[in-house]
Amino acid sequence: MMNIAAIDPVAFSIFGWPIRWYGIFIGAAILIALTLASRDFRRKGWDEEFILDAAMWSILIGFVGARIYYVLFELDYYLQNPGEILQIWNGGIAIYGGVIAGGLTLYYYSKAKKMDPLFVMDTVAPYLLLAQGIGRWGNFVNQEAHGGEVTESFLRDTLHLPNFIVEGMNIDGVYYQPTFLYESVWNFIGVAIILFLRSRKETLRIGETTLLYLIWYSFGRFFIEGLRTDSLMFGPFRVSQVLAGLLFIAGIFIFMSRRLNDKHYDYYSEHNGPAYKANAGKSDKA
Repeated sequence: MMNIAAIDPVAFSIFGWPIRWYGIFIGAAILIALTLASRDFRRKGWDEEFILDAAMWSILIGFVGARIYYVLFELDYYLQNPGEILQIWNGGIAIYGGVIAGGLTLYYYSKAKKMDPLFVMDTVAPYLLLAQGIGRWGNFVNQEAHGGEVTESFLRDTLHLPNFIVEGMNIDGVYYQPTFLYESVWNFIGVAIILFLRSRKETLRIGETTLLYLIWYSFGRFFIEGLRTDSLMFGPFRVSQVLAGLLFIAGIFIFMSRRLNDKHYDYYSEHNGPAYKANAGKSDKA
């Protein structure tokens, strides 16, 4: 059987520059998410060029945000080693920093282009969750973002994991909790549920797909983060766990407040673009 633990994190090199499996997973995740989001955008009758341009800026600024977030919570180290702050290829990004920076960029870019920012974010949100689930497999190859020590029996007989994951969790002779897998599976389930609800007529209003993403991801991340051994810390607190808890509460509160008080939001299923409406009009006349 293949032992994934023996795989070199470097897939290949180009002119001496190492291309890592982690980067390949991240790149593939972004490409898949962008392709699916642009497809949905086109089906709704909007120009998919907009979503491609918006994504370019959101991804770029999102990576910067992910790095800044990580550096801020490892500031003592980077103050002593300032030359490493820009060495992102050596690792050190935090997904929450990327989501916050990328999300704000997408929101304000959409407003600047006279698009409904909540609709745009609703289109992207499920596929962002999908990309996060795919990206966690890059952590698997790197043998990082894992939990505490467990027995081989726990992985094989309790979780019934396939051999390649069990061996991937064997690091220097010690087996660890596959928290990367927990989060990946949680995200994939969330994608299926959110897309199902979003596709139903008069079910989710504009903005609620994004809120469901926030609620679902934060709920899972809160518990999974508690199992990890590499959490960014602020005093005795796990930063991502605290943030996940706050975002979950905020997401629930906003969702319920909108449902109880706001009646003027369109349903996502009805929020179609000019091209869709033009084609619908032709169909009606026919």
